[in-house]
Amino acid sequence: MSEEAPRLSTTPRLFVTDALAAGTAITLDQPQSHYLANVMRRQPGDLVRLFNGRDGEWAARVTSVAKKAVTLAAEWQSAPQQAVPDLWLCAAPLKKGRIDWLVEKACELGVARLQLVTTARTVVDKPNRDRLQAHLVEAAEQSGRTALPELPEPVTLDRLLRDWPAGRVLIFADEQGGTPLARAKAPAPAAILIGPEGGFTAPERDAIRAHPAVVPVSLGPNILRAETAALAAVAVWQALNGH
Repeated sequence: MSEEAPRLSTTPRLFVTDALAAGTAITLDQPQSHYLANVMRRQPGDLVRLFNGRDGEWAARVTSVAKKAVTLAAEWQSAPQQAVPDLWLCAAPLKKGRIDWLVEKACELGVARLQLVTTARTVVDKPNRDRLQAHLVEAAEQSGRTALPELPEPVTLDRLLRDWPAGRVLIFADEQGGTPLARAKAPAPAAILIGPEGGFTAPERDAIRAHPAVVPVSLGPNILRAETAALAAVAVWQALNGH
């Protein structure tokens, strides 16, 4: 490890798709190259931290700076690949701005998978996954995560319940009440289900409660906005399970 390692906390941190190992050469895409060269003013010889969601975080040195491409060479692993709690967040898509905020904070809190679920009262039928993926990457870069949350295609509530994997608890944040989440027994592997801005319909609620994997919980006496409920539930679950 280089004597420069203690200063890495002040260096830029970027997500790349390349495999990372000692000696690996990486060429950044145009937006990342512009950011590194023109915003951060990095020059050959400077260090940058890279991660790809698989190989941990690596310290890489800038080897060349061109008009449209910056190249680097990975030198040493600066952080191992982290073990992420096996917690999914299943949430209905929200309006732009609110869903962006939810995605960012869910990544910062450490969810392993963010599954968007369309329901009868969902206000956004086709969320922009490319934009949401970009928010996940940015949040991971800033928060120090080495594991990027999964963001699969949205599914309907019916399909989510039908294809639910055996052995995974589904914590249902029900506005009509349930066991207080702080007292619920729901260790990993687990998932949290949060409804849309208008809540679930009565038939949807009945279908959810009838599922054998579901544990209905209460998040308190107040009616929370969907994004508030999602992050409160994630934070409480992590605290209860030692994360």
